[in-house]
Amino acid sequence: MKENALGAIETRFAELIWEHAPLASGALVTLCEEHLHWKKSTTYTVLKKLCDRGLFQNNGGTVTVVVTREEFAARQSEEIVRETFSGSLPAFVAAFTSRNPLSEGELSDLQALIDAQRKKH
Repeated sequence: MKENALGAIETRFAELIWEHAPLASGALVTLCEEHLHWKKSTTYTVLKKLCDRGLFQNNGGTVTVVVTREEFAARQSEEIVRETFSGSLPAFVAAFTSRNPLSEGELSDLQALIDAQRKKH
């Protein structure tokens, strides 16, 4: 799960980029100083790491998103289901709902997703 996992600090950093991108790398440094209390070198080190992992891009001093927040969350979810539940979505849902009962609204939303998937097939 390492490929799609971010540590707590990396997540806060990524959230800043997802919220403000595209943005100048200097503006990112300022945001990180304000929100994370980082020095410029720390910002560029973590940015390079996440760019190398394919999440973001820094071209010509402009930081842009390669993988959206939603795409990243989907990848994480897929990896959890694959690694923890042998790829079984029903097993994941059963485990989740055993401790977290679903509301009527959530059940309706899930049923709508199931119905939409059936129409695709």
